[in-house]
Amino acid sequence: MWSIDRTWVTSEGPSRWMHRPSLGVCAPNQVDRSTTDPHRGADALDRCAPRNAVDASDVQQGVTRLALVFALVFASCSSPATSTPSASASSRAPQTQAAPPPGEGQAVAIFAGGCFWCMERPFEDLPGVISVLSGYTGGELEGPSYEEVSAGRTGHAEAVRVLYDPSRATYEQLLEVFWHNVDPTQADAQFCDHGTQYRSGIFPIDAEQRRLAEASKARVEQTIPGRIVTEITDAGPFWIAEDYHQDFYRTHPVRYTEYRLGCGRDARLRQIWGDVAGH
Repeated sequence: MWSIDRTWVTSEGPSRWMHRPSLGVCAPNQVDRSTTDPHRGADALDRCAPRNAVDASDVQQGVTRLALVFALVFASCSSPATSTPSASASSRAPQTQAAPPPGEGQAVAIFAGGCFWCMERPFEDLPGVISVLSGYTGGELEGPSYEEVSAGRTGHAEAVRVLYDPSRATYEQLLEVFWHNVDPTQADAQFCDHGTQYRSGIFPIDAEQRRLAEASKARVEQTIPGRIVTEITDAGPFWIAEDYHQDFYRTHPVRYTEYRLGCGRDARLRQIWGDVAGH
């Protein structure tokens, strides 16, 4: 039998389209969808529609575009955020906690190398390193959240806090690991992540660390071409990032690998550092 839209219907469902005569010119209060939708021919029964009508295909196109936006967002070093609170809100409470001081016989080093997911493992692989925490440093806001930092308005950088045994690992060794895992010529960004929160930096906790950091930067300036823009700034509070960021390469290995490859991090590191490039 015939359905209302002139489709031949069998027990198995619609069989084929039948020829439809052209409907002519749409009324002044209607929109001609065939001019914007290549899948609607001039003979489509639903070609003319009220100007304020919402079509199911229009909704589907909107959903498709939204899905694409989410895919692009998740390709970066980030996790879903429900909101971006204002950093200046007077009623705001700290969202993260400051790292505790090191224990007896332990030392701390703080580095920023772009996405902190990618900076944990290189240091954890070094003998003498006790632990590595992802977090935020270099900004003014007390206890910032990931959403606040990722908005780029707090002044913080994504960073790692390396707790180590100075009798087994030296600060100079940590500096070598740091340099070989960053692009020190890239300002306010690292690889595919852009913004001051992804800048590279060394945050010495005392005069000796600053001296060693500045000496190592001078050596790097003589080693690779380009202007070295990595900052050296005295360490301030280090705020521990949310639990889901810690050891991300272990807890989310597939997503971590997809991000790292998609960001071009390893390819760029090899281009800069050759055989001593980080991983």
